[in-house]
Order: sequence, then structure tokens, then C-alpha cells
Amino acid sequence: MKNVIEIKNVSFHYKGAGYESLRDVSLSIEEGETVLLCGSSGSGKTSVIRLINGLIPHYYQGELAGKVSVAGRDISKTELYELAGSVGTVFQNPRSQFFSVDTDGEIVFEPENIGLEPTEILKRKDSVVEEMGIERLLGKSLFSLSGGEKQQIACASVSALLPEIILLDEPSSNLDRDAIEKLRSIILQWKNQGKTIIISEHRLWYLREVFDRAIYMDGGKIRKQWRREDFLQLRAKEIEDLKLRPLDVPAYFSVLFNEKNTKDRGALKASEGAICLKDFYFSYNHRPYIFRKKKFTEADGENLELNIPKLKLPRGKVIGVVGKNGTGKSTFLRCVCGLEKDCGGIIEIDGQVYKGNYRIGLSYMVMQDVNHQLFTDSVEAEVLLSMKDKNEKRCREILEELGLFTYKDTHPMALSGGQKQRVAIASAIAAGAQLFLFDEPTSGLDFDHMMKVGRLLKKLAVSGKTVLVSTHDPELIEQCCDYELYIEHGRVLSFGEIEDRTAKRGEKITICVNT
Repeated sequence: MKNVIEIKNVSFHYKGAGYESLRDVSLSIEEGETVLLCGSSGSGKTSVIRLINGLIPHYYQGELAGKVSVAGRDISKTELYELAGSVGTVFQNPRSQFFSVDTDGEIVFEPENIGLEPTEILKRKDSVVEEMGIERLLGKSLFSLSGGEKQQIACASVSALLPEIILLDEPSSNLDRDAIEKLRSIILQWKNQGKTIIISEHRLWYLREVFDRAIYMDGGKIRKQWRREDFLQLRAKEIEDLKLRPLDVPAYFSVLFNEKNTKDRGALKASEGAICLKDFYFSYNHRPYIFRKKKFTEADGENLELNIPKLKLPRGKVIGVVGKNGTGKSTFLRCVCGLEKDCGGIIEIDGQVYKGNYRIGLSYMVMQDVNHQLFTDSVEAEVLLSMKDKNEKRCREILEELGLFTYKDTHPMALSGGQKQRVAIASAIAAGAQLFLFDEPTSGLDFDHMMKVGRLLKKLAVSGKTVLVSTHDPELIEQCCDYELYIEHGRVLSFGEIEDRTAKRGEKITICVNT
């Protein structure tokens, strides 16, 4: 088999970064090979993806040394548009690569962009839609899709180009188990078609039967390589020492996110105290009004994306908000912190009622796409910005806890996705709010940093803060959550304490209900 990708002695230093992201990297990938790039956050995986698709050096500025050849082309001398027909990329956040507003337009955008004939474009669209079984997604607004559905459309758009090389950068980071299984089937389709596939990923379990070779990166270098059968023989302790996520999570995943026990165990004990949420109703279909906005009520019923008449949350606890993609978890968090103005819910704490803008002052939310809340030109300045009273000592403590102090003078946008996520979490901790809301805070994080985030969430709870964390990570639930709140179609289906804190992966964790 011939090599379709050749990376020789490549080093790269992003402009504005205080360190080299890649250091003397050499890698050859054969035609039709499926390669897994693994390693901790910031190890250089995404930078390798950007080398292959040409974003380095044509989009991301910096100092590049060495040579990169893709499909017989010297990347440094090849414009991005010239690579479009040969290399397709599915990014961690599919929204970042969308150019249309509807699904049909997005699927055909790439073939249109390279100037194919209309008949060929439609032929490719029909073929891709049939292969992926996404007929039900046609004719929809991209803004109405769940995270998993957006990922499917991103894959379809790339597939319609018929590229020989497909790159995926943390493709499962924001997906539930069902969506991950669909993603896996798409990757296997490409593999069976003879595509060359490179996957940068932290979640490893769903790729066990997919990849041919695993490349381990650390500190911008390739440290180790394994054939698939050798990699799968590594013991759990060896995987943990490499700061990688476990190779076998599915059974535990299934228990936490698909099993629901709705047996009523009574209200929260008075001694625990409670944060009471009332009248949280919301719909994305805004109601027409002339003089005054009309708030949604329970009477709107099936038209509501969020329908929570009353919910009591224990104070000083970490509450895992779980459920499938598109079921209302992010909407719930946005309404609680006051970002959705059409939600008229109230929060009551110790007899004091918080409405509207007052909910914003009460809480702090770390968004799923952290790029929306990074504003300054350094990591240190970002954290200090969140403090009412600037405290450089406390800022340093937070950065050290999250492994970010080394990057304190680095521009946040020069960091990896996982590092950006940690910066946003550091800002949340520095803000000192009473109610902390985290939307997928460990997406894009390696096992070690995910566990650090879990420990920090527990610290917040111990200090008296209430933490709501929307997550698809069963390991995070096991690590830090005291309660589990299961949301389905905007309704609270079950809510209760996680009783068995010592359950092993794959064993059932009992959930009791508090109403």
C-alpha cells in the first residue's frame, strides 16, 4: 500500500503561544488505513489534524518547520481549496463548519463549492442520504437539530465530497450513547469504502473494532505506536498511566443514561436546605405579542421545550443532568441562569425570590461552546475578569489546580479545545456565584483532566455551592455527582440521590427519587 500522508520532522509554534505545539513529528499513513490519535488535552492531536487538512499553515499562523505531503501535494504550496476534493474534516463542534441554515443546503454545500454539475451534486446527495439513513433529517433547520443530528449532517456534508482522506477531531465529545453508535456506523461505512481515516479522540471504547493503528502523543511529540490488537491488550492501569480514558465503558454508560428508577422516596430533608425552582416553562417558538411579552405557562403543554412546574435542588451538592441529545438539558441550564429571556421561572433561596436578570447574578454558566465566553488576551486576564475583587493569589491557585498556570500569559484562542474548557471552568470558579451550571464541561478532555474537573466540582459543593452539570460522561458521574437529574423532552423524568458510590463500572447504580 502507498503512503497518502507523509509528515517529516515537523515542528510548529502557534503565533502568540508560549510553547511549541508540535516538536519534530514524523508520521506516515497508508492508503485505506484508519489511525487513532490519542493523548492528553493539548498533546498536539488537533495540530496534526490541522497539518493534514492545510489549516496549518494557511489559516493558523505560526512558525512551521519540516515537510507535509498529503495525496501527493506539498501542503505548504497547496491552497486550501485545492485540497477540498481530497481531504474532508469533521470538527469537534459541527456548528463551526456549517455554512447553510438548513440540512439539505449543508449536505450539498461542499460539492457546490468545488463547482460540480447540479446533476452530480443531487446524485451525491441522494447517495449519501441513503447510505447514512438520514432521510428524516432532510428539510430541517440546522438550528433545530440535536448535537448528534448536527454531527450526522456534518459527516454527510464531508462524505458528499467523496474525499479519499477523512479527518475527525474529537467527533464524539458532545454525543450521547445512541449518537455515538450512529457515528461509529458512519466511520465503519467509510472504512469499508477504503477511505483513509484519522481520528483524534479521547473516548476510546466505541473505536475498539474500528482503528488499525493507535498513535500516542504527549508534549507535541509522538511517544508510542501500537497495532490495534496490541493496544487492546494494554491493562487498565497502563491506560490510566497514559492519562487515557478506559477502553470499556458501554455497560456502565448504559446503566447511568438509559436506566431510570422512578420510585418515590419523599421530599428533600429540611436539614439539607433546598433551592426551589418554580414555573420554568419555555419554547423556542416565540409567541407573537404587540404590547407585552406573554410568558409561557404549563397550559402550553406539548408546545413547550421545557416544562418544569416545580423542582427542589439540594444545596451543597453536585447534580448530574443527564439525558439524550436534544432532550432539553442545555435549555434547562440556560433558563435557570436567565439567558433565555422568555422563560419566566423564579428561583427561591431562604425565602428570597430571584427573577429575570437577578437569576443571572445568582448563577454562573460554563457553555458547551466555550469560544462564546472567552474575551481577553491571556488566560490569567480571563480568570481575573470574572472576579468582583481582583485577587492574583487566588487566580494563581485556581490555574494551578486546573493545570493552567503554565499558560497564564497565553491567548485563550491559541489553546486546544480541552484547555479552553478548563479556562472557562477556572473563570466560573473565580466568579464566586451561588449556583454553578456546567454544560458538557469535560467534552474534549482527557481522563486525567476530566477527573481534575470532577474534584473541583466536588470542592465547589463542599464550599456550599450547588452545581448542576450536564454531561454524557459516566466517569464524571461516578467521580463527583451526588444526585442525578434525568430530563426527557424538557420534563424531569426522574431525580434522586446516587446511593451506591462504590459501584464498579458495568454494575447497576441505584437511583432514588426526590420530588
